[in-house]
Amino acid sequence: MKSAPVPDLCLAVNHLAALVGNTPLVEIRYRFNGQPRRLYAKYESMNMTDSVKDRMALHILRRAAERGELRPGAVIVEASSGNTGISFAAIGRALGHRVRIYMPDWMSQERNLVMHGLGADVVPVSKAQGGFLGAIQMTQEYAAENARAFLPRQFANPDNSEAHELTTGPEIQSQLLQLGRQADAFVAGVGTGGTVMGVGRALRSSGRTVRVHPLEPANSPTLRTGKKVGSHRIQGISDEFIPEILKLAELDAIVDVWDGDAILMAQSLGHRLGLAVGISAGANVIGAMKLVEELGPEATVVTVLCDSNRKYLSTALPQAEPPQDDYVTPQVKLQSFISVR
Repeated sequence: MKSAPVPDLCLAVNHLAALVGNTPLVEIRYRFNGQPRRLYAKYESMNMTDSVKDRMALHILRRAAERGELRPGAVIVEASSGNTGISFAAIGRALGHRVRIYMPDWMSQERNLVMHGLGADVVPVSKAQGGFLGAIQMTQEYAAENARAFLPRQFANPDNSEAHELTTGPEIQSQLLQLGRQADAFVAGVGTGGTVMGVGRALRSSGRTVRVHPLEPANSPTLRTGKKVGSHRIQGISDEFIPEILKLAELDAIVDVWDGDAILMAQSLGHRLGLAVGISAGANVIGAMKLVEELGPEATVVTVLCDSNRKYLSTALPQAEPPQDDYVTPQVKLQSFISVR
């Protein structure tokens, strides 16, 4: 039997909407092997917890409240590598819910501290306990034993990709029009797959041909192999398995980026442009640059600067990273950017 929505909870969710989304689009101007280029990226650190994951967390909780699935007193329980857990911690507590996050214990200490600071219970999960897949299983076990648990199920919940189909994608279209452009391609690293699926559907909804590419670490090609292979340092993507909501058949070719190259690009975005971004944002920018070279310098290629650098200060991001011959970053000179909202 379907439960009725809780009006006060739905209203509370709507009051948080002003803190999430409507982020700037930046046009990054750079030279690649001396030639002028540009790409476009959503600056998602302007969200409530400085991450693109706020969009998905707010939308999942909104839909759950509308369907009567999220009830007063429910405990929000999720497996996360960090940003999603932080988003649910902040938004969940703002709505008056307890939040319990299962997180692999090799993620950055900053993620753990931020979630604790937002009032969440954080349960570390070791590789011996199953790593990320073990964390997901633990959320299900907790829910089986606790009737008041609410599972967002970010990797399987279509509300995740719908969040980006309804917000991120249309924002990109509108902001590009301000610059007299239309998207030719979109690329984003795959954590849950929600961003690349939702934005891709929105950009293609008018019937325009738009390339939509998932991105993963070259060091750990989960999407290509269907399983965990190797290891990498781009926290938040390539979480050991192919998520249920990711439909590779709907997407174009997978883009690979070395984690060291992503670190160098994230460092360069901060040092040269003052854009303080995380490692996955560096990977996304490299992916976009690869597509610009493939499609031509006049192509409009869009990506996402997923979050800020603040949750990576104990990782390899602030450390010296040696360049390699096949890296993109050494061939790039970042010059300037403009932004629209």
